[in-house]
Amino acid sequence: MRYAIIADIHSNLAALMAVLVDIEKRGDVEEIRCLGDIVGYGPDPHDCIELLRQTNHICVAGNHDLAAVGQIDTTEFNPDAVAACQWTAEQLTPRDSDYIKGLPRVINKDDFTLVHGSPREPIWEYVLSISGARENFAYFNSQFCLLAHTHVPAAFSYDAGGACSFRQFSPEKELVLGEERLIINPGAVGQPRDGDPRASYAIYDSEQKKFWLYRVSYDVTATQARMVEQKLPIRLVARLSHGV
Repeated sequence: MRYAIIADIHSNLAALMAVLVDIEKRGDVEEIRCLGDIVGYGPDPHDCIELLRQTNHICVAGNHDLAAVGQIDTTEFNPDAVAACQWTAEQLTPRDSDYIKGLPRVINKDDFTLVHGSPREPIWEYVLSISGARENFAYFNSQFCLLAHTHVPAAFSYDAGGACSFRQFSPEKELVLGEERLIINPGAVGQPRDGDPRASYAIYDSEQKKFWLYRVSYDVTATQARMVEQKLPIRLVARLSHGV
């Protein structure tokens, strides 16, 4: 089976639509696995939820999702994120809110654990380093963990001897799964932060035991125009041009 792994849509409808078109073009994807933060920052939270719900998918909750429905507070958010969160909350329908409130914080399926932040702290922790990844391997039992939150594609491996290392995960190099355990981040659909403004997602083939990372161009200016129209913070608008 083939699965698409998406994360951090952040209310960016143009990016989500482009990614879904790309997934369809590549063919034979039976399920989408979403790692949270469907909403937040961007201009189209309701439409992104509606579009995702039309797909065959599973999804975990992200911090921006839960903040938008009042299930966590925003004390750890920067002022721009707080402003966007407050605006987002006003755009959600009761059906949108019920959907978000029903999202689990952890999903265990097949050989995978799905979280937004980390296995140790599914909502808030950023897994950015080898040392942070090493500590988190003790917090899940499956062979593989899919996570997001950093908006940067990455992979970390953990072998039988207890050694943890960074694995290259880029469109130029497929990720082949072996006996070691892995933590894998597919990057962000709606707000990349690795210096590449294109949307990022991954596809996993369970028969070939391989991951592929894909980058997809979308109409960034259309999203930015919508954000300006909705009077969202200008810094959030500008950063989309540069993927930071």
